[in-house]
Amino acid sequence: MTTIHPYQDLTVPLEQRIDDLLGRLTLDEKIAQLVNNTPPVDRLGVPKYDWWNECLHGVARAGEATVFPQAIGLAAMFDSELLERVAIAIGDEVRAKHHEAARNGVRTIYTGLSCWSPNINIFRDPRWGRGQETYGEDPYLTARLGVTFIRALQGDDQRYLKVAACAKHYAVHSGPEQDRHHFNAEASPRDLWDTYLPAFEAAVKEGGVETVMSAYNRTNGEACSASPTLLQDILRDRWGFTGHVVSDCGAIDDLYKHHRVAADAAEASAQALLTGCDLCCGDTYLALGDAVARGMVTEAHIDGALRRLLRTRFKLGMFDPDDAVAYAQIPFEVVGCDAHHALALEATRASLVLLKNANGLLPLRRESLRTLAVIGPNADDVRVLLGNYHGDPINPYTPLRGLRERLEPGVTVLHAEGCPLTGDAANADFSAALDVANQADAVVLVMGLSQALEGEEGHKPGVGDRSRLGLPEVQEALVKAITATGKPTVLVLFNGSPVAVNWAQAHVPAIIEAWYPGQAAGLALADVLFGDHNPAGRLPITVPKSFDQIPAFENYDMRGRTYRYMDAEPLYPFGYGLSYTTFTYRDLTLAQAGDAVAVTVKVTNSGDRAGDEVVQLYLRDLEASVPVAKHRLAGFTRVHLAAGETREVAFALKPEQFALVLADGTRVVEPGMFRIAVGGGQPGYAENVISADWMISAARAID
Repeated sequence: MTTIHPYQDLTVPLEQRIDDLLGRLTLDEKIAQLVNNTPPVDRLGVPKYDWWNECLHGVARAGEATVFPQAIGLAAMFDSELLERVAIAIGDEVRAKHHEAARNGVRTIYTGLSCWSPNINIFRDPRWGRGQETYGEDPYLTARLGVTFIRALQGDDQRYLKVAACAKHYAVHSGPEQDRHHFNAEASPRDLWDTYLPAFEAAVKEGGVETVMSAYNRTNGEACSASPTLLQDILRDRWGFTGHVVSDCGAIDDLYKHHRVAADAAEASAQALLTGCDLCCGDTYLALGDAVARGMVTEAHIDGALRRLLRTRFKLGMFDPDDAVAYAQIPFEVVGCDAHHALALEATRASLVLLKNANGLLPLRRESLRTLAVIGPNADDVRVLLGNYHGDPINPYTPLRGLRERLEPGVTVLHAEGCPLTGDAANADFSAALDVANQADAVVLVMGLSQALEGEEGHKPGVGDRSRLGLPEVQEALVKAITATGKPTVLVLFNGSPVAVNWAQAHVPAIIEAWYPGQAAGLALADVLFGDHNPAGRLPITVPKSFDQIPAFENYDMRGRTYRYMDAEPLYPFGYGLSYTTFTYRDLTLAQAGDAVAVTVKVTNSGDRAGDEVVQLYLRDLEASVPVAKHRLAGFTRVHLAAGETREVAFALKPEQFALVLADGTRVVEPGMFRIAVGGGQPGYAENVISADWMISAARAID
């Protein structure tokens, strides 16, 4: 690039470069830069750019890319270090694909460096079709994984961002999907600050996230894309956010079309701009010219938003020569490379959750197996590996393909679809499935959901939230028919939200939760089924037995929701997952370490097989003056232990982790007794949990 203007000169300070470019743009040009699909400014050498890209679990909607497990599966790893490596790989592929596209003159949607990921909403209700995109139901887990993903995606260069990450959807957003364009989510100050905002606060304060996306809905009466409370008072004033805010796509239209808080596009655009929404996904902000003419906003207001957007583009190196930006040197060959496929396999193995293993059926023994039947609508369908917001995997492994590759020619693998994903159970013909089952020494049933049954409103006809918590009826009937053969049977579930397999839990010997596991699904599943990998995934969600156990979907009050406030006995609790080995805990110690409480515990692999343990720390306020969670996750780490090995695991509890939220939203640490429990799962559900009490003697306010 030939340096013509100061904004193109790398030696000029960043803010001066922004000032120079901003000062050269006309009002119309400025307004055109405030929508996601920005036109070029040829006279200044500013290229066309579309802000909309996605990389939730791999580069999405842009052709070939490595497809890692869906976000809910990444959460089930309970492994920040592994998630960091996944996000680094994703960021490398975003960069490589962007520069390859630019070299070919392509600057369209899904080729940019601003990725609208991760989704850090709280998965508060199992009906929500987009819960699969999240890190689950717990604010602490979501915050920790969100910060990890954001930091790794954005990189560690002192001058440039690798990718501009985006924390979405801000805030109090988790269905119903069909109502999202007009719905008002009502949350008490306590629920707002204790459940719905912590992950966003961490993304801003710890993750340094460059972008925040406002949600479609209203929160406590204010449209999220024009909320002075959310966008100004909390995000910028209280948290000190210095990046830019983008609306969800079409959300500015919603202000006047559905929320009816504005009269027309100009007024809606003015409201959003004045409250801090810088970028409009859609074209509604093109009405800002009318808003200026009508005195609703000034050019200075437009300059403020555009300044933040230009800062992001400069930080991405978009106005600098490629040879000055290290990230621009990432070769295109990293996209879908063997190393990333191996990483996807590692992540999928880590995400698989063993829910049941009666009488040690798993791992299956190759030496005693001659024929294996693989049955089910999800057994050989590449699409069900992917979840939503996905790329096109180069070399995907369905369960059938993976098992055949791992087992043949020594073991014969038979296959039958068995039944469709959904349908009339009364008229179903299971004869082909029963035939292969009867020929087999063992059966792997691959069932569950797909994007035809859960997802985002509007992206596919009929797809959105769930109306049934269990398996589709025809699948439930097939499970019962196969189980009746008496053959050793393993049920494998593909889904992005809780599936209540109550009958199977009582009757099927072994059950594995596989989520939407990405391109390496079949290989990872084979490794777990045959003991080449010891499963250690844990549930980042509660699986209720029925919808009767939880409040109405539209109710955003947290009472009765998630493991923190649910009184009913779930089918599977948050944090749950089995192993092929056993772990024991001893010597829990607590000590003051500056402001923090140092927690140490010794964990022993007391079985005869190496494996990972997810050590979970839960905190309970025993003397709270206001309603609080029965206990809450306050620490986790995944450790690998050889058979018989012992390791000391340490946590540091910060003062804010002991805080409770008063009715007005104020966070304080009250004097009193707290119970700290450490083990392989929740207190009351995991047998290997030990606890100790800790006294806090002085009150403390938390900013």
